[in-house]
Amino acid sequence: MTAKKRRWWAITPLCFLMLSGCMSQGSPSASNPNPPAAVSPVPNSTPKPTQTGTPSEAVPAPAPAVNQPTQPADKVLEQIKKMSIHEKVGQLVVVGMDGLTNNDQTTQLISEYHVGGFIFFKVNLKDTPQALALFNSLKSTNESVTGIPLMLSVDEEGGRVSRLPDELKKLPTNAAIGKINNSEFSREIGASLGKELKSFGLNMDFAPVLDVFSNPNNTVIGDRSFGNQADVVSRLGVATMQGIESAQVVAVVKHFPGHGDTAVDSHLGLPVVNHDLTHLRQLELVPFASAINNGADAVMVAHLLMPKLDADHPASFSKAVITDLLRKEMGFNGVVFTDDMTMGAITQNYEIGQAAVESVLAGGDIVLVGHSFDQQVQVIQALRSAVSNGTIPDSVLNASVTRILKLKEKYHLSNSKSEDPDIKGLNANLSALLGKYQK
Repeated sequence: MTAKKRRWWAITPLCFLMLSGCMSQGSPSASNPNPPAAVSPVPNSTPKPTQTGTPSEAVPAPAPAVNQPTQPADKVLEQIKKMSIHEKVGQLVVVGMDGLTNNDQTTQLISEYHVGGFIFFKVNLKDTPQALALFNSLKSTNESVTGIPLMLSVDEEGGRVSRLPDELKKLPTNAAIGKINNSEFSREIGASLGKELKSFGLNMDFAPVLDVFSNPNNTVIGDRSFGNQADVVSRLGVATMQGIESAQVVAVVKHFPGHGDTAVDSHLGLPVVNHDLTHLRQLELVPFASAINNGADAVMVAHLLMPKLDADHPASFSKAVITDLLRKEMGFNGVVFTDDMTMGAITQNYEIGQAAVESVLAGGDIVLVGHSFDQQVQVIQALRSAVSNGTIPDSVLNASVTRILKLKEKYHLSNSKSEDPDIKGLNANLSALLGKYQK
């Protein structure tokens, strides 16, 4: 462990309590989808007492306390003070990669562009030894550059969306879990997901899907959803989220504000959802409100055009969706991700660098750029320029970096190498779990 790393993670118990307070979320409950207006705290307007009388009659100042303990500094804020602009901007970007090994491009993304993390797809993970070697190599490169650990993430949902090596037994689809409709089963499935990722050294899962499958023609969601009833999706989705988190893996709930009623695949084009807020509060937003109410730490925002909320910007870089709806109305104070900016919904309709800048200005924190080294660099350069010219104010940049580093701290992300995962044991545990609930 480097000295820099020891400084980064030397967190006192009191600082941890401060963090817990900062990261806690509040929201309307799922059973009340029409939330009341947020109540702003009333400022302390009590006037200071005016001192009267002669100096001899004035109340003397209290003597300084003896041996009074001092409050420790917030280590994340201290870290941010020492970071360069380029290091801060890098934390706003999670990237994909080409190939199976740590290569010149991934090294450059870490060393020169200071990216905050990586997302891996099936093409990056051939088998267990290769995957473990890749993750450990990236950690080693990162440790030599910075004390800030990488987010190492996958879309591991179960069913057809699975990235981990094929030696692992596959989990059922969310639709199959929805038919069983048992919260404890969902929680245990989430815990199995988390344990599998953790055993490889991964620390983030873009799951669970909280979309309500309300449109039978929606092929991109389909069996990735727990069902077409908002209360079922809420209950099972939150249980899965909590199971993933129990393994100290970040669960990123998706696809806010709801991808369930679309006929266009956002990987290929830009879906349009014409629902107003009243409809959204009664259906699509219910599972997300429940997740936020139960402490969700991260949310992925979809590439959906919602004209009745914002006719000019997709949800992934809409202030009306991210700041006004998600943060202000629903009370979410955690980390906001975009869906992959290299999807057709964005690349066919917008300039990717400008879209990334607008996402941060809209209230987002992390831009996901899953493919193409050139596009990844383009996004990072656009963000750097926007910070340099003041388009992205320092206050906005620092607020996002603070949320990101607090999340990394909360889940104890590290550059420590992982040992060989117990594939046989993981498979045996999953088989026992499926046998317990499936008939």
